[in-house]
Amino acid sequence: MGRTFENRKHAMLKRSGTLAKLYSKYSKEIYVCAKQGGHEIDGNPALKRLIDKAKKEQVASHVIENAIKKVRDGAGEDYSPARYEGYGPGSTMFIVDCLTDNPTRTIAEVRNCFTKCQCKIGAPGSVAHMFDHQAIFAFAGDDDEEVLEALMMADVDVTDVAVEGGMVQVFAPHTEFFKTRTALTDWKSDLEFEVDEITFEPQTTTPVTGDDVATFDKFMTMLNDCDDVQEIYHNGDVSS
Repeated sequence: MGRTFENRKHAMLKRSGTLAKLYSKYSKEIYVCAKQGGHEIDGNPALKRLIDKAKKEQVASHVIENAIKKVRDGAGEDYSPARYEGYGPGSTMFIVDCLTDNPTRTIAEVRNCFTKCQCKIGAPGSVAHMFDHQAIFAFAGDDDEEVLEALMMADVDVTDVAVEGGMVQVFAPHTEFFKTRTALTDWKSDLEFEVDEITFEPQTTTPVTGDDVATFDKFMTMLNDCDDVQEIYHNGDVSS
C-alpha cells in the first residue's frame, strides 16, 4: 500500500530516552487501566497486555506492582486523558496524548512547547482527521496471505496486511485491537510482536528538511520532557 515500515516505526514507537520518563509513563497507564478495568490481571485483558508491554521495555517490576497496589489500596491520583493537536515545524501535524491530574498545568506546558518552537496549537479535531486511528501489529514473517487467511477465518475486520523488510504488518480498526491480537496468537501461539498497539497513523507524510530538522528535534524533546505527555503522533518524515 506504499507504506514504509521504518518511517512509520519512528512515529509508532515514541519513547523518552530517560528511564524516569519511561517508568512514569507506564506507572500512570497501568494505574488508569487497573482503575478502569479492575486490578486483577486475569480479568482485565488490557491490563495484562500493558504489563507485558512494560516488561518487554524492561520497566522494573516494582513500578508495575506499585501502580496496581495504589488501585488495590484505593490510593493514588485521579488522572484524566487530554489530547492536543496542532502544527509542528515544516507544516507537520501533531497529536499529543496526555494523562493529567491538572489539566490547567498540562495545557500550559504543551502550549509552551508549541510556542517556543514557533509552532501552532490547534483546536480539537484540527489535524486528527488527517490520521487513521487504528490497531497496528508487526512481527517477523514473509507470508502475508497466510496471515490474512487466519484473520479472515477468525472474522476479523482487517484494513491491510503487508510484508516489508522481513516483517508482517497488520492494520485493523482500533475497535478490533483485541479481536485481532487474539486471532493472531490463536493462529501462532509463540508469536512475538515487534509492535502491537493502537495508534494514529498519518494518511500522508511531510518531509522535514533544512533548518526544520533541528527545530523538529527540539520540539520532540520538549514534548517528551513534559511529565504528562504519554504519546506523540506526527506525520513528519525526518529521513527525507
